[in-house]
Amino acid sequence: MEILRPKIQILDEEHKEKIFNEAKTILETLGIFIENHEAKELFGKEGINHDENRYFIPSDLVEKALKTVPSEIKLFDREGKEHLSLSKDEVHFDPGSAAILYLDEASGEIRSPLSNDYVRFSKITEHLKYIEAQSTAIVYQDVPKLAQDWHRLYLALKNCYKPVITGTFRKESFSIMKEFLLTCRLSENDLAKKPLAIFDACPSPPLKWSDLTTQSVIDAAKSMIPSEFVSMPLAGASAPISLIGSITQHCAESLAGVVITQLARSGAPIIWGGSPSILDMKQGTTPMGAIETMMINLGDIEMGKLLKLPTHAYMSLSDSKIPDAQSGLEAGMGALLGGLAGVNMISGPGMLDFESTQSIEKLIIDNEIVGMVKRLICGIKNYGEPFAMNILKDYGEREELLSHSTTLKLFRKEFFIVSPIIDRLTRDSWKNQGSKSIRKRARSEIIKLINTPPLKPIETGLSLELDNLATMYLKAI
Repeated sequence: MEILRPKIQILDEEHKEKIFNEAKTILETLGIFIENHEAKELFGKEGINHDENRYFIPSDLVEKALKTVPSEIKLFDREGKEHLSLSKDEVHFDPGSAAILYLDEASGEIRSPLSNDYVRFSKITEHLKYIEAQSTAIVYQDVPKLAQDWHRLYLALKNCYKPVITGTFRKESFSIMKEFLLTCRLSENDLAKKPLAIFDACPSPPLKWSDLTTQSVIDAAKSMIPSEFVSMPLAGASAPISLIGSITQHCAESLAGVVITQLARSGAPIIWGGSPSILDMKQGTTPMGAIETMMINLGDIEMGKLLKLPTHAYMSLSDSKIPDAQSGLEAGMGALLGGLAGVNMISGPGMLDFESTQSIEKLIIDNEIVGMVKRLICGIKNYGEPFAMNILKDYGEREELLSHSTTLKLFRKEFFIVSPIIDRLTRDSWKNQGSKSIRKRARSEIIKLINTPPLKPIETGLSLELDNLATMYLKAI
């Protein structure tokens, strides 16, 4: 029996209702900028008023669309086995997507990534217990630009069995990427019943859904593939500087996405997500590790939960350039707050430098952080009363409780057992083992994991089918 699951809340019910109502008013009066031809046709069939490319979405249509969105999304692994559920306060983590740089742990150099970097990243992600989904985490440079989105999905499916968070860079790529997903399923209907991937869709603040992003959510909706909205209001630049203003803008942009997807296909699965930030007024940067950025995320999540939608946030990442004390501080705070808020999918482990860089060292360290967060949100358990009295009675005879039956029975349930990444050695033992920093311990773990056989090896026929498909599309470029 659970006594307490710790939680955090930054908005009261009154303000959440006010934000929701104002967001609907924004869509109805200020409207949303739409470029996509198919979306315009969908809006036209509903008789939505517009001024050229700006469409004014009535509140009743927003309310109608919200009624058809699923409140739960189940994701399945490459082999079709149920892997995780996005609903209520269930919390899961993935590394985050589309970093354009890579921190080479061998040289310490931040450089342009190559496909082999992503292969190593994906293989290690498979072995990380608390990172439950993978992502197309790195945009590598040794394939043609026209292949950079679908090729990442190809390597993800080849090298890791976990469901994948991905996205398109071109409208033409969605059908190719769906074809890769279909190699792992019996049919389109089977893929819809057992989703293997989530497609990120990023509206452009303020109040704009680009042609590419809109087409992605429409294509995904038609195939009942989950879309994850990643609205990115920048407080003080492309969004109001007040945190509550940015939360309201995020709500309006995401509600527009709800309408688009449900017009494309009623009941299409979506995730209410985001990657907001404040604007650092000294440096002109977008600090993902800023506490105010995390507060906007928490507000966004509370709005998604108000609407009973699966939720997502970019948290547990750092603006530091290397896995250092700042990295641990920011990643730990983000993961902890996201866990307390019950975010269903948290993207960010492994990420550095304003979402631009991926690091396997940080990914492995963050896996330990996530494990601790998951222990925290399991809460305090009640194993029956009295809580301590009977155990303490036994102390008189033993003068120790290490060998007590309750200790042996419960220590693995009550205590999070850390890996060698976390230093809990005596000082002498630490010195005898080389006085290693956490980065050095992470590098040792990389060598160990990269040489460990996959948890679920890919079936030979499926691997060959993926290879043949990739070869065919590369030749067509």
